[in-house]
This record gives sequence, structure tokens and C-alpha cells, in this order.
Amino acid sequence: MSSETNKVVLAYSGGLDTSVILQWLRDSYNCEIVTFTADLGQGGEVEPAREKAKALGIKEIYIDDLKEDFVRDYVFPMFRANAVYEGEYLLGTSIARPLIAKRLIEIANETGANAVSHGATGKGNDQVRFELGCYALRPDIQIISPWREWDLNSREKLLAYAAKHRIPVEMKRGNASPYSMDANLLHISYEGGVLEDPWAEAEEDMWRWSVAPENAPDHAQFLDLTFKNGDVVSIDDVPYSPAEALALLNKIAGSHGVGRLDIVENRYVGMKSRGCYETPGGSVLLKAHRAIESITLDREVAHLKDELMPRYAKLIYNGYWWSPERAMLQNMIDASQVTVNGKVRVKLYKGSVSVVGRMSDTDSLFDENIATFEDDGGAYNQKDAEGFIKLNALRLRIAAEKQRS
Repeated sequence: MSSETNKVVLAYSGGLDTSVILQWLRDSYNCEIVTFTADLGQGGEVEPAREKAKALGIKEIYIDDLKEDFVRDYVFPMFRANAVYEGEYLLGTSIARPLIAKRLIEIANETGANAVSHGATGKGNDQVRFELGCYALRPDIQIISPWREWDLNSREKLLAYAAKHRIPVEMKRGNASPYSMDANLLHISYEGGVLEDPWAEAEEDMWRWSVAPENAPDHAQFLDLTFKNGDVVSIDDVPYSPAEALALLNKIAGSHGVGRLDIVENRYVGMKSRGCYETPGGSVLLKAHRAIESITLDREVAHLKDELMPRYAKLIYNGYWWSPERAMLQNMIDASQVTVNGKVRVKLYKGSVSVVGRMSDTDSLFDENIATFEDDGGAYNQKDAEGFIKLNALRLRIAAEKQRS
């Protein structure tokens, strides 16, 4: 263990892992500790973290309201790309890590700390995300990852350590381990416990943000989302800030059972992991954004975005938000959004999101005169299709003739 560590900034949630880490850092490194809690929309978890840190004798406590920064500068840019990892995951945990890493480094610079610490395990993706971000922003920073150093390598051992040091733990169910949970304004995730068996169905009382689709209202709800440059700016013609818009969509969509996900994903570190996620507002945003792009983006631009999206999503999942390649892709994506303006109407009903209308007064490329199945008055000469088809069939016809001969 390094004797050169003078002060550590700990990414502190107030949960089991980081509460144990706080005490462990003090005992193991004999250094000053600064706690940093990011308010990304997790709600009631924030102030208890302050009280826990105070109770453990911490003097420098940072609790920053970063909800608007999070949605405006990270979530919305990601949704402009329609980013989805492995076809399903909306990257709710992944996209929060670069902002936390950025603020960790800023606080380290402000307080004179030469080290940062986090509660990510040695088996997970978050250790990579945090540390890649920190190194990208301050190459000389020392990073302390307790899960790679200590022997408290199970939830049971952590609980025993917490009990020994009288560290309070929420959601303790007798001797059973609580779920490993992460929440922010985009989503809430669940891992561990019964979920470690990929055949076992998640317990209904685990879900916090959404009702079961079968228990959702028997009537549909319609929402009109207005987009400007690819971002939602109003809902039902009422303007909202980015964080306000996402919070409202979470509430409404969750009440209709929208946004539940149960997947086995491929972690960057090499293993498969089962996780459950609730992303109600994000599920609506993704569907609506693709709908407004469908009438405002050129075909080849849209297709190019779709081809690059998996690479962009993997960069975020793997922790490369601060990489030059992500920045390059983002510049291209943002340039494509200049014309992504208009309104989308979605229908929420028993766990589903359906697009039922889309329009753009200024940037629509949809031409009713050309697209109609009725008489178009000569707007489209159907005879032109014959030459188009024959030219595109030329290579196929040549190959077929060779096979016949």
C-alpha cells in the first residue's frame, strides 16, 4: 500500500460497498478522505449519504446536483445516436460514469488530493469506466480500487464488516444479501441475489419505478414530444429542461409498465452477467427519437448512423466516453441532428410504447405527393423504375447466365 497517498476523493453513494470502503480507506491508508456524492436523480439516497459521511467523521463532503448536466451533456447526446448495447440495453449505468469520473478529478484538483477511489468490483465494468475516465482527465492520478486489494470478496463479508463497525445498511433482509442497485435519472439497475440464476424470474417487489404491465391502466395514454436538434424540448407543448423532461417521462411511462428489461449481457472484462433494468423515460425517448429521424434524416445518413451506432454504444459501455474516437463520432452525430426537428406522438399501453404520429413543419423529407398510392399528378414517373431495376439486376443476371452455361 502506498505511503504517498495524502488525500483520497471517494465516489460515495452511502450504500453498503462505499460505506465499508470509507472505513477501510481510513484504516488501510491512514489518509484524509473527501467524499463525493453525485445527485444524478437517485432521489432519497443523497442526503443519507451526507449524514453517514458525517457520522464517520468526514469533514469535506461534496454532494453535487448534477441532474441537468447529466441529462443535457451525457444522456441526450447518447440518445441522438440511438445508442443501444447488444440490441437491448439503454446504457443507463454506463453513461453516468464519465460524469462521475470528471467530477472526481475536479474535486481532487480543488482539494489537493492525489488519489481517487471507487466502489466498483474487480469483476465489473464500472472499474474500467471510472478509471479510463480519470486517467484521460488526469494522467498522474492514483486510483485505489478496494475490491482489487481487500479480502471482503462477498456481500456476506461486507455485511459482516459493516456490522462490526456499526455501519448502517439499508434493505438488509435477515442473512440474505441485498440486490446490488444503481439508480440515476435515466434508469435503475439490479444485480445479485436471485438474479445470479439466469433462469430465475425477478421478484415482483424488486421493481421500483414501474408497475407490472398486466397491472397497468386499461386505457392508453398519448404524449406529444417536440424535438429540436434531436433533443426533447417539450411534452404536450409544455417546455421542460432536459432533466425535467426525463423525470416526467419516467413517471408517466413507469405508470404504464414501460421500460422493464431482463438481460444477460457481455461485460467488457469477459464474463456474462444477468441484470434487470428499469428505463421508462429512456424507452420512450429512444422510440420517439427514431421516429422523428425517420422523416427528417436523409436515407443514407440514417443508415450510416445505424451502422456506426453499435460501435458508439460499445465505446460508452466499455468506458471510452473521453476517447478521441467517441468525440469524433459525437461530432458527426450532432451534425446530423440539425434538421431533426418536429413532433412525435407516442401511445403508452401496458408495457409498450408505440409511435402513432410524426410531423415536422420545417424539415420533413416525407412528400405526400410522391409517396401516395393514389394519382400523384406526375410527381413520380413509374416508368423510371424499369431502368433502375434492370441496372441493379445487371450483376445478378450476369451471374445467373454464367451458372446456366
